[in-house]
Amino acid sequence: MVDTNVWLERLLDQEKSEIASRFFDLIPTNELFVSDFSIHSIGVILSRLKKFDVFVKFIDDLFVNGQLEQLSLNTIDLIDVIGTIQKYKLDFDDAYQFSVAQKYDLTI
Repeated sequence: MVDTNVWLERLLDQEKSEIASRFFDLIPTNELFVSDFSIHSIGVILSRLKKFDVFVKFIDDLFVNGQLEQLSLNTIDLIDVIGTIQKYKLDFDDAYQFSVAQKYDLTI
């Protein structure tokens, strides 16, 4: 499962963009997963930056033309997120990602 910040490194051509790019070149799209939380976070960040075209291309490349799978938690799963926050002292978004990875037996 790929975390929000890895996607953003590449999408925004940030400092570690080349590392992210090599990662994405090495792993086939059908072996990558992303949480719904990450997609929404990426959408919020790119919207604030007025990079609407980048978000549309991201969605189109990975979901319309690609094989990327979006994973979600059910409402009842959010109780696990709170437990993860308390147990590991994480913030909500990191605990959400952790819970998704656990639920689907994935590595972040």
